[in-house]
Amino acid sequence: MSAAALAGRRCQAVLPAASGDDIARMLAMLPGWAVQDGKLTRGFAFKDHYETLAFVNALAWVSHTEDHHPELTVTYNRCVVRYDTHSVNQGKGGLSDNDFICAAKVDALYDQRAQA
Repeated sequence: MSAAALAGRRCQAVLPAASGDDIARMLAMLPGWAVQDGKLTRGFAFKDHYETLAFVNALAWVSHTEDHHPELTVTYNRCVVRYDTHSVNQGKGGLSDNDFICAAKVDALYDQRAQA
């Protein structure tokens, strides 16, 4: 599977936690992303605040469409995105395929912005 194939998938309402092997396999498809403190995390840099907020607004549309919402830290020219799935591991949280699907969609948004 590729990052593009991952981005083409849709989030599912109920998923099991991803295994360590699944996490390693999907993480390898998403350069720039890392697992930090149990969350799939990546920082994105922008030229100014307007560009940062435009990206955040586009990301909000993806979150709404997929019904899977990240934790965001937004500053003047940077946005840090952190995904995890609260409902896995009997409510203790962890990573699921949904986190990687959304990360791939966010990468596609960022790449599209860079090409414009």
